[in-house]
Amino acid sequence: MRYFYFHFLVLSWCLLLISNTHELEQDQTQALLELRTYLEHPTSLQTMENYINDLCYLPLSSNFSIKCEANSIIELKIFGDKSMKPLSFNGFAIPNQTLSKNFSIDSFFTTLTKMKTLKVLTLVSLGIWGKLPNQIHSLTLLQVLDLSSNFLFGTIPPKISTMVKLQSLTLDENYFNTTMPNWFDSLFNLSILSLKKNHLKGSFPFSLCKIKKLEVISLSQNQLSGELHSLHTLNGLHVLDLRENRFEFELPVLPKFVVTVLLSNNSFSGEIPKKFGELNHLQHLDLSSNRLKGTPPSTLFSLSNLSYLNLANNVLSGEFLDKLHCGGKLGYVDISSNKLSGLLPSCLVNSSNGRVVRYARNCLSFEYKNQQRGSYCKESGLRWKKLKEWEVIALGAMIVGFVLVVLVFGVLLCKKCDLRKKSRHNLLPNFVQDKSTAGVSSEVLANARFISHAVKLGTQTTPTCRQFSIQELKEATKNFSLSTCIGDGSIGKLYKGKLENECYVTIRTFVLSKKCSIQNLKAKLDLLSKLQHPNLVSLLGHCIDGGVQDDSSTQKLHLVYEYVPNGDYHTHLSDTKNAEYSAEKALKWPDRLAILIGVAKAVHFLHTGVIPGCFSNQLKTKSVLLDEHCIPKLSDYGMSIIKEDIEKFETKGEKKSKSCQRTKMDNDVYNFGFIMLESLVGPITCDKGETFFLNEKASFGSQDGRRKIVDPIVLTTCSQESLSIAISITTKCISQDSSSLPSFEDVLWNLQYAAQVQATADADQKSD
Repeated sequence: MRYFYFHFLVLSWCLLLISNTHELEQDQTQALLELRTYLEHPTSLQTMENYINDLCYLPLSSNFSIKCEANSIIELKIFGDKSMKPLSFNGFAIPNQTLSKNFSIDSFFTTLTKMKTLKVLTLVSLGIWGKLPNQIHSLTLLQVLDLSSNFLFGTIPPKISTMVKLQSLTLDENYFNTTMPNWFDSLFNLSILSLKKNHLKGSFPFSLCKIKKLEVISLSQNQLSGELHSLHTLNGLHVLDLRENRFEFELPVLPKFVVTVLLSNNSFSGEIPKKFGELNHLQHLDLSSNRLKGTPPSTLFSLSNLSYLNLANNVLSGEFLDKLHCGGKLGYVDISSNKLSGLLPSCLVNSSNGRVVRYARNCLSFEYKNQQRGSYCKESGLRWKKLKEWEVIALGAMIVGFVLVVLVFGVLLCKKCDLRKKSRHNLLPNFVQDKSTAGVSSEVLANARFISHAVKLGTQTTPTCRQFSIQELKEATKNFSLSTCIGDGSIGKLYKGKLENECYVTIRTFVLSKKCSIQNLKAKLDLLSKLQHPNLVSLLGHCIDGGVQDDSSTQKLHLVYEYVPNGDYHTHLSDTKNAEYSAEKALKWPDRLAILIGVAKAVHFLHTGVIPGCFSNQLKTKSVLLDEHCIPKLSDYGMSIIKEDIEKFETKGEKKSKSCQRTKMDNDVYNFGFIMLESLVGPITCDKGETFFLNEKASFGSQDGRRKIVDPIVLTTCSQESLSIAISITTKCISQDSSSLPSFEDVLWNLQYAAQVQATADADQKSD
């Protein structure tokens, strides 16, 4: 009888498993196979050729992914290899660049709309050509739509305005060539709009100003024109990219929380608004190649978070204030090719802070090199002379007019002499009072605004580590399902989560030691959350699952970080070795230098910005993440602060890195040397890094040796002097003599110097 019950239970369990197995619906399977045919069997879909199982379980790759819920497809991403784009497109098939002339875009999207449950659709570089059909709006659940780098032309379908669940709309690098639509206000969930590199005309769509959730507007490299009115209502806007258009008139009023503003290569005129000097969240500002005039506001240079400022190729003039102050994060300034005169402020001259400043082709004092002289700089003087001539004429006219007035009204003035005396007696104190009030109040008001804002910043720049509930994190990660797992970090598993406020986060999960003191741990986590730097992945909060008091039970620690979407630096270096990887998208030497400088700034901050310093920061290319603008952010930092509270701290990833590290655990300089080495030669297996360097060290000393080991993309995009500087500091960092290792300040200075040399070489090459 016992055996009977045993077999009965086993059979019941099997039936239960079968009943809970979800297979992709037949019509969606058929639709997916038809799409492959329409796309003419791209290499990214080769995995489908002989696959006989449920397509939801197809092996994923960097070029193709599919996700299902229950028995329906909710996410489809296909990346092709048709990235070659001609300057113009006449609406017909192009051999080897588009899909064939037999392709029907209407039939393709008719098949695509059978997947009614799609939430994410990405079809990039597939050679799709034709006018985007209105029927795209049938995908009513779509949240993310990306059709970049295809051959879509004509108008952007107005029916897209009915897709109210859209959060991200990306149609970059196509051939849309009509007037920019202005129906975006119905897309109230939209946070990202990117239509760059098209041929769109007309004015800026001010329906966007009604979308409160909008974070990114990227409309660069189009033919948009006209005046750009105030954008101050877009309180959530972080990125504004309108480069290479035809906008004119004065610069717009910007929202106070904006982080990146790119307005170069337009026709903006007038002066840079003083309000720009109040944008305290601003990190990147590019106003180059416009028609801006006047003297730049001094407060612009002192913004606390500004790291990149480009004002080159305008008609800025005047002299800087002697006591102009530069913000501590300001790493790159370009004021070249203007008409600025006088002396540079000390913070723009002193190179000891590692700041890169370009100021050539101005009218500065003779002590500065590469300045304009002669008629170019005398224009302002000539204008002044002309102004004086006009003043003489105007003064003469005023005198004549005055005489006439005296002759005509002389009698009346004499008769009313007493009244005039009374009037003068009354007006004089009023004039003095008004002047005094204006003079005092402007200073007081300016100071009041400054103090008020400083107080506000003081409350915002010292965040505390928020305590999340385990239920919040389970909902964000679908109960920590495998579909949300994005890999194993150097410590613990990593999950991608979506919080209730629609914000994406990365959650690191690992087991705590049984001897862990929760009180001490929370104090350390609070310290880590206060490490705020533009090149660090911010720690937003934590959750301790299993109890909040010291006990002997097993507990898990969940650390909640900001989500960085563009992968790690190591992966981007790996792609450059891939035969299918586009050289156009590869990280060139200036890009790699910028990433290295960002990471070096972050580590230097960790060493010096907190007491005690934060060392042993798991430095490797896989712990450097890149955001959507290729700005580096260091993850895995600060683990040494809480390492004694983590059970089995030396995980698989940690053991691998030990062979790359010196005996001293906190020797970040040595490990950073291998990040620089991989930037030069490409990815290296961590446990082979030291051996590789010792074997190939001599090759760095000659041109022939460099050609053998340095990444070809680096060789073709670098200047020899910049490369030599980078190789020299890399060699010093990986020195076998620990006493001769450079400080991180030295490393940062050398990298910024290499970047300055490279920028000068690039500018000279363009001028030639």
